[in-house]
This record gives sequence, C-alpha cells and structure tokens, in this order.
Amino acid sequence: MDLVITTLVFIADSALDVLPIVVFLFLFQWFVIGERMPNGGQILVGFLFVVVGLGLFLEGLEQSLFPLGRMMAEQLTHPEFLRDTVEQTVAEFTWQDFYWVYIFAATLGFSTALAEPSLIAVAMKANAVSAGAIGVVGLRVAVAIGAGIGVSLGCLRIITGLPLPYFIAAGYFIVIVQTMAAPKEIVPLAYDSGGVTTSTVTVPLVAALGLGLADAVPGRSPLLDGFGVIAFTALFPIITVLAYGQLAMLRERMSKSKLTGNNSR
Repeated sequence: MDLVITTLVFIADSALDVLPIVVFLFLFQWFVIGERMPNGGQILVGFLFVVVGLGLFLEGLEQSLFPLGRMMAEQLTHPEFLRDTVEQTVAEFTWQDFYWVYIFAATLGFSTALAEPSLIAVAMKANAVSAGAIGVVGLRVAVAIGAGIGVSLGCLRIITGLPLPYFIAAGYFIVIVQTMAAPKEIVPLAYDSGGVTTSTVTVPLVAALGLGLADAVPGRSPLLDGFGVIAFTALFPIITVLAYGQLAMLRERMSKSKLTGNNSR
C-alpha cells in the first residue's frame, strides 16, 4: 500500500512539473501563432504518458537504483572486503587499496553509458548525417570509455579527498588542447556527447555510487564529496570522442600516404 501511495505522489509531482510546459505551449499556440493546437488530444495523451512514466521512473530509482548504488559502495569499502587483517578499518587503508572500487566504477560507467537511449539516438543521427563516416558502435564505445574513466576518476577523488576544481580544470585544459587539434567535424559532436551521457540510465546509478562512497569512507561528507562524479562522467566523453576523431584523422592520413607511396612506384 505504501508503494502505491509513494508512486501516486511521484506521479502527482511529475504532473505539476510538466503542467507549466503544457500551459505555455498551448497558450503560445493560441495567442502568438493564432491557431488551435494541431492534434491537441493526441498531444495531451502523450503528456499523460510522460507524467505516468516519469512517476514510475522516479519510484523505480528510489526502490532499486539508488539502494543498489549505496549497497555496492558499502560492500566495496567494507573492511572485511579490503582487509589484510580483520582488525583494520577503512581509515587505515590507502587509496591504492580501493582498486576494486575503481574497477567497478569504470565498468559501471562504461556499461550505463553504452545503454543510454539518448546516446544511441545521437550516434544514429551522427552516422546518418556523416554518410557513415561516424560509426554508431565506434562513437558509442568512445563515449562509454570516457564515461568509465570519468566515474572511476570521480571515485578516486572521493576516496583521496582532493579538490574537485583541480580535476575539472585539468580535464577542460585537455579538452581545449584537443579541440585545436581535432577535426572540426567532430568537435560539436564531442561536446554534445558529454551531455547525452549523463541521462536516464547513467545519472541515478552514478549519483548513488558517489553518495554511497562518500558516506562509507571516513572523513568524507556526502554533501561536499558525494556530488561531482556526474561532472566527470560528462567531461571525459568529450576527451575520448575528440581522441576518436583524431585517431580517425590519423588513420586517414596514413592510408593516403600509403596510397601515394604505392602510386609513386
């Protein structure tokens, strides 16, 4: 019964969140465009599906994904899992002892980014617009690798307690340098890739992992240290997609040089 009530509350909250969008669109259509909304009934039914879907999605996060992320963080940082001796506590371990956390975080970031519906859609559009020059699988893997590196590095920052701005500044410095060297065609797509990575599947699990890890490691604050992992998840796909474009350009140059060498003979 409690589950039904909380689900209805989430659906009601989602309806309140979506209501201003619906009102604005219909009023704009009536008073600015000066026409009735085409297929108004169909659009309202679509918004209803969105509201119910958002409510069920939020309830699913509370019931499964958030607890799962916290549980994994607690298990991977438990003294008995990390121990050399049973008497050791987490506070006595160094950052190197948490290597299973980094491996799990990298795998989680890679797999969730690869499953992102928004990334799949962007990769398909990029493939169509580029006439096949940008591969769907290649782009998705490049983004997923960046997300995995980002989540793992974000967990490293939480465990070590190092300042977040240093990591972000260093990452964007790399992005700036890569932007000047990467093919112009790949730069806008690379910047968008960071945004589509942090979407429906990735954000809940990554946020839960970061908060759970900050809560499990002594001396860390969930509020100060638990957040910021999503920023890493959005940043590093930009780096890997730019690198993907640079490698593609290098491969093309090597192919042309080989072709030129064969023709000269």
